[in-house]
Amino acid sequence: MQDGADATAAPEEVRCAECDAVLTEGMDRVATEEAVFCRPCYDRLTAQLDQVIAEQGRDVNYGMALVGGLAGAAIGVLVWWGFTILTSIAFGLVAIVIGITVGKGVSILAGGKRHLNLQILSVLISTVAFFYASYLVNRTFVHRAYAEQGEEVLLPLLPDPGTLVAIIGLDFGIMDLVFLAIVIYEAWRMPAPLRLAS
Repeated sequence: MQDGADATAAPEEVRCAECDAVLTEGMDRVATEEAVFCRPCYDRLTAQLDQVIAEQGRDVNYGMALVGGLAGAAIGVLVWWGFTILTSIAFGLVAIVIGITVGKGVSILAGGKRHLNLQILSVLISTVAFFYASYLVNRTFVHRAYAEQGEEVLLPLLPDPGTLVAIIGLDFGIMDLVFLAIVIYEAWRMPAPLRLAS
């Protein structure tokens, strides 16, 4: 018969996840959600992360970020407009691609940098692209409606502000605001600075 052998079994050995040193009882250690570290390893890793986070917003090439954002906007606009032409459906959820492609374009051509200024740039480009894409989508349906009546009308690809607002306003509703909010969220999220969890 075992007389409490299980109850007095040696505690499981704890090792530092970085240097693999055995952490004995009373040693200074830091337990995270993922692992346990000795204090020197934890402090060194934290300092390295702090340095990476500090560097992410330095020496940002805003010219290239702008080019990336505009390229992403062009892709997103063409995807939404192309979907409308191919399916004859104005499916606003496809517009979310604009926020994703603009945010990715800004981040990638800025060299992987992340900064509040890049977030603002990304949101501005995405918002303009969303409204221009809305114009192109509505323009497609206006052309088709006139064609069905036997009339021909040609709205310009690059409209003046009055025409842009008039065509966008033809069926702009609450769901368009929801899709715009999602586009802005995606554009804001992509180039957001990384932060250490507190």
